[in-house]
Amino acid sequence: MSTAVPPTTHPDRPDAASWGAEPYTASRGADPGAASWGTDSDADSWGTGQHAWGADPYADALRSGRGPLFLRRSDGWLLPLEVERWCARADAADLSALRRCTGSVLDIGCGPGRLVAALAAQGRRTLGIDVSAAAVARTTAIGGTALHCSVFNSLPGEGTWDTALLLDGNIGIGGDPRALLARTAELVAPHGLLIVETTPADVDEQVRVRVEGGDHPRPGVPRTPGDLFPWARVGAPALLRYAAATGWIPAEQWTAAHPAGQAPAVAQPGQSPAVPQSPGAERCFVSLSRPAVPGRRG
Repeated sequence: MSTAVPPTTHPDRPDAASWGAEPYTASRGADPGAASWGTDSDADSWGTGQHAWGADPYADALRSGRGPLFLRRSDGWLLPLEVERWCARADAADLSALRRCTGSVLDIGCGPGRLVAALAAQGRRTLGIDVSAAAVARTTAIGGTALHCSVFNSLPGEGTWDTALLLDGNIGIGGDPRALLARTAELVAPHGLLIVETTPADVDEQVRVRVEGGDHPRPGVPRTPGDLFPWARVGAPALLRYAAATGWIPAEQWTAAHPAGQAPAVAQPGQSPAVPQSPGAERCFVSLSRPAVPGRRG
């Protein structure tokens, strides 16, 4: 279901065949100029969790293409991470966001690259960025272009990207949605678009979490707790409040069915983290636009 702002609704029927329906066969690898774009060495000073996402067990999960993998809060709260979905091809819910992209696209926190590859397969200029070297490697292996860096690093084409993506919970990067939205506003061109995936629930929380894998560490490798880093979860109402404070204009809201009608459920201490929500679970999206700059074209 899609909602323009002010709210109006209509069924969302993405045309999957027009968006990356063929298997990934390209092997573009990194853009030859990507290395010259450069990255900063102090990305973690922004609290993006670069070291946590770049280390085991996250890197192991991306290399294998499967979990289990979670974000764990200090009180035992668990959020399952959908590694298998991230490592698969773009699904119908993803496509509902991708078909709204215009022009050049920056995928912030691209993970293993399914969105970058789907857009690149259509000939769209697309760049993924991620603090995980394993994520960048997997993105380039399936035909995408990606940089190993934080969104808070200096990036190519700042202020010129037509569309930016913050999907798969990446509005949580850095644990400060307002700061992330302000930074993204520096990256996107006037009249540009930002597409954000929010939690279905009306939440607004900033927490410290660590990445945690399953119960079977590699032989001979001791399990040590990962580093804590800041993360955030926001629903659409909270996102719109942060957007208003950072100069973004609401454009559209919509929902799309989660694959197989199920989504991972947040587990409280003592609960199993593997119990999905009931059938009919949805993924929720909001698109935001940049206002034009007076006296500036484009």
